[in-house]
Amino acid sequence: MTAFQPKTYQSQVLESVEAYFQACHELPSPSIAYTATTERLWGRGLAYNPLSGFPTDMPYFCLRVPTGGGKTWLAAKSVALVNTHLLRGEHSVILWLVPSKPIREQTLRALRNRQHPYHTALREAGPITVMDLDEAKSVTRATLDTSTTVIVATRQAFQVEDEECRKVYQSSGALMRHFDNLAPAQRDELLKDGQGAEQTTPYSLANVLRLRRPFVVVDEAHNSRTELAFDMLARFRPSGVMELTATPDLERTPSNVLHSVSAAELKAEEMIKLPVVLETEPNWQQCLADAIGRRDALHKLADEERRAGAAYLRPIVLIQAEPRRAGVETLDFERVRIELITNHHIPAGEIIVATGEEKGLEKIEADYKLGIADPACPVKFVITQKALAEGWDCPFAYILVSMASLHSATSVEQLLGRVLRQPGASHRVNQPLNQSYAFVVSRNFAETASALRDRLVAGAGFERREVTEFVIAARAEQARFDLNNGHVVFQPVPVSLSEKPDFKALPKVIKDKLHWEPKLNTLTISAPLTEEETETLQATVKSEAAVAAIAEAAEVSRTTAIEFFQTPAELGERFRIPQLALRVQGQDGLEQLQLFDDPEVLDYPWDLSPFDAVPTADDLAAMGAGLKVSEGGEIDVDDASGKVVSRFLPELQRDLGLVYQPENWDAVRLATWLCRNLPEPSLTYASKQAFVAAWLAELLRREDFTLARANLQKFLIRNLIEARIRDMRKLAVGKAFQQTLFGDDAASRVAVSDIYAFDFQPQAYAPSRDYVPGTSEFGYFDFRKHFYGRIGDFDSKEEFECACWLDTQAQKGRLQFWVRNLVRREGSSFFLQKADGRFYPDFLCQLPRKDDMPGPILAVEYKGADRWLSAEDDRLIGGLWANLSEGRCRFVMVKDKRWDWIEEHLA
Repeated sequence: MTAFQPKTYQSQVLESVEAYFQACHELPSPSIAYTATTERLWGRGLAYNPLSGFPTDMPYFCLRVPTGGGKTWLAAKSVALVNTHLLRGEHSVILWLVPSKPIREQTLRALRNRQHPYHTALREAGPITVMDLDEAKSVTRATLDTSTTVIVATRQAFQVEDEECRKVYQSSGALMRHFDNLAPAQRDELLKDGQGAEQTTPYSLANVLRLRRPFVVVDEAHNSRTELAFDMLARFRPSGVMELTATPDLERTPSNVLHSVSAAELKAEEMIKLPVVLETEPNWQQCLADAIGRRDALHKLADEERRAGAAYLRPIVLIQAEPRRAGVETLDFERVRIELITNHHIPAGEIIVATGEEKGLEKIEADYKLGIADPACPVKFVITQKALAEGWDCPFAYILVSMASLHSATSVEQLLGRVLRQPGASHRVNQPLNQSYAFVVSRNFAETASALRDRLVAGAGFERREVTEFVIAARAEQARFDLNNGHVVFQPVPVSLSEKPDFKALPKVIKDKLHWEPKLNTLTISAPLTEEETETLQATVKSEAAVAAIAEAAEVSRTTAIEFFQTPAELGERFRIPQLALRVQGQDGLEQLQLFDDPEVLDYPWDLSPFDAVPTADDLAAMGAGLKVSEGGEIDVDDASGKVVSRFLPELQRDLGLVYQPENWDAVRLATWLCRNLPEPSLTYASKQAFVAAWLAELLRREDFTLARANLQKFLIRNLIEARIRDMRKLAVGKAFQQTLFGDDAASRVAVSDIYAFDFQPQAYAPSRDYVPGTSEFGYFDFRKHFYGRIGDFDSKEEFECACWLDTQAQKGRLQFWVRNLVRREGSSFFLQKADGRFYPDFLCQLPRKDDMPGPILAVEYKGADRWLSAEDDRLIGGLWANLSEGRCRFVMVKDKRWDWIEEHLA
């Protein structure tokens, strides 16, 4: 299996987790750390919601990742971060909870498979043992002492009535060794059986977990707090809880969402197929025929690409049939299968049925090495009634056909999740192969589109504002009825009638589109009427004049009353921003360009000097505080108020120090371990070894610091040395950056080129917060010239006013369009690389075309007067980018509402 390459958003999720863990130790409590971390990451600090039944300051957070985003890999990758940055220990116990037994078996197989990316991610935590709950009931002390142990269990296993849960509390001789030589503080924390003199301490798995303070990973967490008795988990004294879900609870028992990935980010990183192209058809046989035609067209494109060298792809149709009901004729799986074979001549071998009775998927998995994705597998149609087998995954699924009008929410959500995944997680040359398709038996397109969007929000984890543009009509005539897509304005159509229609004879869906004003004898149509709805309405009046008037007004409602508004992105406009590139020498000796997106690519010879290998005063203070924690000392009292700030982490570090006894290494072995656990690829091992040995020797020369103490605090020492090396490397990079980009011969080293240009892709704009006109704290403005339908929220009133000014100029024709640039959303953000981070200009504007050539790009950054001085680096890199572009790019930084500074660049 090829090495797994994480996507940019996945790396950013892990960076957020690491930042939170570090902040938990740097700030007074994990709750304060959560607010501070979200403020730094997203510009808005979020309130911390403690988990009911747990200590109020226990680290508890949620990662929100939509369907197809790789939640399980992120969870596996996070284990090393838990050990290193939260627990600061070599090993840990991870209690990994999943929603069902099929998912448990699938997760166990993947985590144990040494070739699987999940196992590879886990191995970053060092020696790993993966087991199920039954195996954990006889886990040895040696296993927990020498490896990070991952116990995979269902959430239901910890419900009070579950037999498996009761066994967790039963005494077992196999666990007796775990309770040898315990300190009094440890024994005091164990669960007891019986009362008074009869009280005993069971050798139970529950007590082993209480000793080891497990970190809890809750996969697919959106239902966990209703299905799972969380107070049972609290009895194991977890060191923290991390939830991963597409749809976190944000209202009843709100999750602490630390990092939220958007569907647009997944689309930008080629993880999912969007948009979903929807087509409704009332005749079920025609609907099925249309889906077959679409599948055949996709298959033809896939074959053409394969002949050109692309990977194998066989588009598959998932058909949701109606369940059988006694005495009622339904579109059940047998009727659909007969239709495919008889009227469409689909070979029986290309069709499988996956229901509670028929196990077609299981047979395919058994017969073919790669399952349904195997090139030898002929299957093109999968018929189901409710939901497919849990854990079944097939990116070849492209088309959802629903015979049930999207009424069965759960199964539709699951089937949608199947068709969204992009094969190979990479875009195809032909755009139709980068989209998903839904064919639904229905007469009402608008209602169906709305229901499909609801399913994407409720099941796939999409944001409500995203789904308006992620479900589009396959046919233009149906798009006219989709008033919820955000880009349609409908003007009500009044019609005078000599008689009142019989509203009692109308179905609700039609009545909702009508309003009768008796004093004026006027019927007002407030939404487009289909031809079928028009006929139904006409049948409720008697006079020919009324029938004719309704026909005329209904025709207007479907045509001239509808005004389509399309954004530049939807109209197919391209918005490409040239980027900074370095001139480098290629392997052939010729000069070539390389995107400048990481200062580490600069040539900066550096090495660590043992002269700098000295613990600082701050380092010594941190180790002193850490020692008090491990000894159970009080370091959590605020000097000003005298109040206890937080006890959770000090007590956790004390407990872990008691249970995980450090090995008695000598100085050489300890230095070797530190070198091995310092990830710094730009340094040679010998250089690291010399630096670490000198730093450690300097530390051990101190009277108050023994080798035993260094063993005890080796993870903290590792973090301190890593921070020191990182700071020194930043200094070296900063010097190289200044010389390369701002030296006398900078133009010979750096260029702004169309070879590397950031392309603002349709449906790849993913704000962490949206500007919502009706509710914005900054005010209302009808933005008409933004590149996308969505607009990222603003950071200040002045920034909002700058956007209003830009949009006004665009409406006057002085700009073509503009975009609110986003921060840390790499699939939808333009940036300029600095020595110590990235600069994301607030606004990017496309100026009008001249002489049939694209106009220049204008980058605008608004800075409050209080931040003007600190923005010198941003002004320098923005000015360099503009100067090297040969007139194609312009840059201006504005303060104090000096719109005239922007005006100078519009000419």
